[in-house]
Amino acid sequence: MELRSSAVSLWVAVDAEREAEYLYRGWWETATLRERIAAHAAARPGDTAYVWDDTRITWADYDALIDAIAARLAGIGLDRGDRVLVLLPDGAAVHAAFVACEAAGAIAVGVGWRAGEREITHLVAKTNARSAITTHDTRLGSGVELAARLGLGDPLIIGSLDAAPTVVDGPVGSLAHDPIGASEPWLLNSTSGTTGLPKCVVQTQNRWVYFHQLAMRFGALRSGADEVWMSVVPAPFGFGLWTSHVSPAIEGATCVVQSVFDPVAALAAIEREHVSVLAAVSSQFVMLLDTHDGEDLSSLRVMFTGGEAISSSRARDFEETTGCTILNFYGSNETGLLSGTMVQDPPERRFTTGGRVVEEMQVRLYDSGERVAGDRGRGRPACRGPSLALGYWNDPDANTELYTGDGWMLMGDIVEIDDDGYLTVVGRTSDFIIRGGKNISAAAVEEEVTSHPRVRLAAAVAVADDRLGERVGVYVELTEGDLTLAALTDHLDARGVSKEWWPEHLTVLDELPRSSGGKVAKGELRGRSR
Repeated sequence: MELRSSAVSLWVAVDAEREAEYLYRGWWETATLRERIAAHAAARPGDTAYVWDDTRITWADYDALIDAIAARLAGIGLDRGDRVLVLLPDGAAVHAAFVACEAAGAIAVGVGWRAGEREITHLVAKTNARSAITTHDTRLGSGVELAARLGLGDPLIIGSLDAAPTVVDGPVGSLAHDPIGASEPWLLNSTSGTTGLPKCVVQTQNRWVYFHQLAMRFGALRSGADEVWMSVVPAPFGFGLWTSHVSPAIEGATCVVQSVFDPVAALAAIEREHVSVLAAVSSQFVMLLDTHDGEDLSSLRVMFTGGEAISSSRARDFEETTGCTILNFYGSNETGLLSGTMVQDPPERRFTTGGRVVEEMQVRLYDSGERVAGDRGRGRPACRGPSLALGYWNDPDANTELYTGDGWMLMGDIVEIDDDGYLTVVGRTSDFIIRGGKNISAAAVEEEVTSHPRVRLAAAVAVADDRLGERVGVYVELTEGDLTLAALTDHLDARGVSKEWWPEHLTVLDELPRSSGGKVAKGELRGRSR
């Protein structure tokens, strides 16, 4: 189905033939998140849906909050397919807002709570958003005043974020449009914004339904409400959407989130809520490990991670400390997943690879624009399968770069796929440091540097050099004390690391800068190194 609004025609849509195939194979489903949540509220009204910042909400109250927001969206008089900006911290309110947009026939524009006004202004213009759902006090001042500056008029205000969320009074209407279907454009979120202004990825619910199915299988998870999920990844972004929005709604499981990531509070919540499934990017689980002070984490069975390279030594430490199994996925906000590790994979596979390629994602490799013969070896991966997004909203130039000429979605990495089908990232097409004509993988340097016991997180970038063109520079965040370049290179020498990979510039920061998606903002660090 193609959605049309009063402002912009939405040209992206799921291919009908492909949708029929995916539904037939059971990879996609017809049930929407709104329908699933209503069913949980009817069957188990008093059970907990979300826990955040020591506050909790039942399925019945969560269901009622969704209805209240949807009714006020209807009162605004939106056309079906209109975009609504959602700017809220992680908690029940942001998830209710996403579902309310779905129920009202609107497309949510999920904005990271840490986003700056320049980024938000760009997203409003790119999506032609007509209204906003936010709160009284944002990081950028009054929500009402921010909406006015953005040209969005009077926003729908969610109050009492530190307790059970409430909807500030506004005009109420009857739902006049069909809700957004599970295979339709449902939510727009931005790329992580590490360089330049972000692009808007067109999300459907069904691509995450498929991702959820694989996660359940790969993690040997129990169905229904027998698992307690905790996601410390921001909700508007792909990893966070899957782990804190889609999977809990499908399973009817309690989900623990945080408005702002706090490792001390997260550890306490894992112990208190008996969390069994954790989702965190690698820098977050390292902070949990470094902060751990005797909390009982024995309830943890599986941790999903991705988005950044894993330090093998820290991953092993985390498993030994908690007893859980770390599972790494490889993919992106645009592609979903191409490969994933499973609980039965040995540690060396789970820590050093992105797991086996998923057959139905039809992964193929390219080299300099040409497809590599066979699907093993080294190259730039592309895929076509049930976990794909629908491309970028209102951005034909970016979509031309995203897809091959015959319609396969490209990643920005260089990978190797071995004879057993395990995928390993060896670099990025745009993340090489070219020193004296030799390509040095920034990801490989970061993996080695984070093996130093004092390094919590590292980002390798190119430093301009008159003689060699570029040298290797590293920005690090430490667990304690100080670190000199000499001490770091001595450590790498002892590990047998090639000298070409040794950093020649070292900068210690209290905290590496993050994008609104929570990843290291390497674009900012590159700017410092020019």
